[in-house]
Amino acid sequence: MPGPLSQLRRGHEELVLGLLRRHGPLSRGELGKHCGLSRTTLYDILAELVASGAVVAATQQEAPRGRGRPAETLTLNPDAGQAIGIDFARRAVHVAAVNVAHEVVGSASEPHPAGLPWEERVELAARLVRGLTGAHGGGALRLGALSAIGVGVVGPVGGGPKTEDGPGDARGDGRGDGRGDGCGGNDPRGHERLAGLLRERFGVPVLADNNTRLAALAESIWGAATGVEDVLYLRLSHGVGGGLVVGGSLHRGAYGLSGEFGHITVDPAGARCDCGGTGCLETVASIRAVLDAYRAAGGRAEDVPELVKAVREGDAVAHRLLRDVGSRVGAVLAALCNAIGPSVVVVGGELAEAGAALLDPVGETLGAQIMPVTRDRVSLRRATLGEAAGALGAIALVLHESPLLSRYPADGDEAERPPAAPERAEETMNPGRRR
Repeated sequence: MPGPLSQLRRGHEELVLGLLRRHGPLSRGELGKHCGLSRTTLYDILAELVASGAVVAATQQEAPRGRGRPAETLTLNPDAGQAIGIDFARRAVHVAAVNVAHEVVGSASEPHPAGLPWEERVELAARLVRGLTGAHGGGALRLGALSAIGVGVVGPVGGGPKTEDGPGDARGDGRGDGRGDGCGGNDPRGHERLAGLLRERFGVPVLADNNTRLAALAESIWGAATGVEDVLYLRLSHGVGGGLVVGGSLHRGAYGLSGEFGHITVDPAGARCDCGGTGCLETVASIRAVLDAYRAAGGRAEDVPELVKAVREGDAVAHRLLRDVGSRVGAVLAALCNAIGPSVVVVGGELAEAGAALLDPVGETLGAQIMPVTRDRVSLRRATLGEAAGALGAIALVLHESPLLSRYPADGDEAERPPAAPERAEETMNPGRRR
């Protein structure tokens, strides 16, 4: 644990970096007026930031005639380092990166077989990160002033988002049966193992949280629900889960269990769920469940793109199946809306690629089952950030400056501010409207 003096110094560094992010280039005098630090302390902090490369002198314009040399202004160095977000989904790794000026460097994804060991998933993540940051040929990734990595993982993350520096128990070795996340996703020891491997690989603290909740955070900052204070997010993927923004704050819940919508019972006589329950929404609305049901009904599709192709070609079996799935999803969302009262519902995940064949029945059932007084006040939207959502949310969690995180557990090693918003195209659907 860092001592009080080092924590105080880090706080001063973050204050100065935050001012340069918000205001752009500033002179030392202007920084002094904004930050309130003593001249000696400020100059000492600036000397360290300049020496580390996080801050550089801004390009000076020629001084006006008759004036002395203008005061040197300082600015963030866009090449000083990156903040990294990694989403370890069930069968893919997604990464995103921003530089010290919080410009989005890019994002990348790559699928992998279920049950891939943690070590191989970490190496896959490192390769994707190198591709984004230009640290090729074994070159070191420079995280600079934003020295932390945000990580999204499957399943609950107990104890609040925290820096996990120790390797933990090596039991989470990623040799699952493919029914859950296959890599210790519901096992805190697996998360600790992952954090240890990442810290060893990158040499920085790791801040972890549930990847679907992080996707909800990202959609609420930069995606389909930007600027909305009460949001319900549902992701239909290999697992089914979600996240809540309540009163402008991301809701984590006791023990990190908020957003487990996939384990709401929709059929008491239904299939056994990986969570130990019976007939959960995940047993009918996950990728595996939908594909299994489609094949059992005579359809042929090995993955979601093939199912989507069948839908676009007018396959009656696919349309009937997705109407049934969408109705069950809509019923769950209606019950949640009646309990929570969001103004926006966002649906994401690979299955949302089926478009209207799935989302229309979701909206119809949602509109039919929510309270009439709210029927025209709830907007159903499709997620816009795609596969990068969890990784972008992980970066936001590390930077921790969004108002959405004002009541969220913070960590002393976090940096400050989320990256600039990517452009988005919003798709809004009236939940009571038939197409």
